[in-house]
Amino acid sequence: MFRKTVLLGISVASVLAMGSAQAKTIRIAEHRPARIDALKKVVPEIEKKYNVQIEVIEYPAPEKDYLTKLLTELGAGNAPDIFTAPHGSDVADMVAAGYLAPITKELKAWDGYSQLFDVGKVMATSQDGQIYVLPAMLNVQQLYYRRDILEKAGISTEQPRTWAELLDRAKEIKAKTGAYGLLFPAGVTWGDGAFVEGFRLLLVGTSTPQIVTENGKLNLTGQGIKDVFGFYADLINNDLMPIQPLLEPEPWVAPKYEMFPAGKLVVTTGGSWGYIYDWGAQSKNPIPNVTQVVGTWEVPGKTEGQYVLVDLESPWAVNAKSPDVALAKKVMLELGSVNADVAYAQNLGNIPGRVDAAADPDFQKLTELVPILTALKNGTGTHLNTAEGFSAVAEGVARGTEALLRKQTDAAGAQKILVDYVKEVLGGDAVK
Repeated sequence: MFRKTVLLGISVASVLAMGSAQAKTIRIAEHRPARIDALKKVVPEIEKKYNVQIEVIEYPAPEKDYLTKLLTELGAGNAPDIFTAPHGSDVADMVAAGYLAPITKELKAWDGYSQLFDVGKVMATSQDGQIYVLPAMLNVQQLYYRRDILEKAGISTEQPRTWAELLDRAKEIKAKTGAYGLLFPAGVTWGDGAFVEGFRLLLVGTSTPQIVTENGKLNLTGQGIKDVFGFYADLINNDLMPIQPLLEPEPWVAPKYEMFPAGKLVVTTGGSWGYIYDWGAQSKNPIPNVTQVVGTWEVPGKTEGQYVLVDLESPWAVNAKSPDVALAKKVMLELGSVNADVAYAQNLGNIPGRVDAAADPDFQKLTELVPILTALKNGTGTHLNTAEGFSAVAEGVARGTEALLRKQTDAAGAQKILVDYVKEVLGGDAVK
């Protein structure tokens, strides 16, 4: 009888021990096959390190659909433990809604913190002084042009110094090649890309380069905003960029992935991902010898200056309502490792958010990206300050540029559409 009791006790103890050692599950939201594949490269080592089971939840690929689903699930309280904000400009609204757990203490104690680019740290710090996102990857944007086409047509490849010079170059391209000379994303169906991949690249070179005031209001009535809309109007009215594709679903597909590789569009805004994802190794329609054929210009200012815009690229965050916030934070920090950064760089072409990634042998093989990371180390790049309400600004810009595409208004009218929309969404007090 005693033996049976002892054995039973040992058996129960064994079961309890097995239960305590059973791996917990952390759910991570990710979207687009290339991003999911990059994440899966580092999942096994994270699972082993923390005895955790990671479940990758596939979300809709288009960023607008991804964000819609994510916000819906966050609001319902059933979102995954870890996810990304599509852009740095989305973070403030998510913080205000209480969706993100602060990570300031854990991030600053992390052994990778000292390796993060200073600009990433600045952009990740919210107005309350707390940090809610991990700046693992950076989004570096400028102008990309077809060097081969310009040289063949006898058109200068020199850096345009002003908006006027850039417009003149676009007109010369149209006149000599018949191709569209320049694309800036625009319109409602492009979603926040009309602002993130277009409008703000011009805004930083105007007389009002920042639209967030010291008290957190949005300065949308300044001359700089009107000037940017005016630049769009000039492109559209001079038939320098394709219009019809921008009015259709998935407006980025035809100009970026078809017309630019075919030489029917010669200059476009873009990011470092263009060399890998859009036209390089991960592209469905690659441009041969892409780094030789496709060159870059900084975005000229209206009258002076040249700008390379830097932003947080899909920064990682922890769900404030995660069942195990502490464990989720540990896992999230692993997504900022050199291995994870390089995996995403390989698949997507974004720039690692940490300086020491430059020495990684696998990153060194990405010869298209090495000079861009080096430029960041040397201080190249500017950024746009963000605040609550930027999602409304992005939508207002999309609506204003849509009206320009349809030739329903002028620059002043487009600016009014933006201001009226933001006031409607955020209230009149939010806008200066």
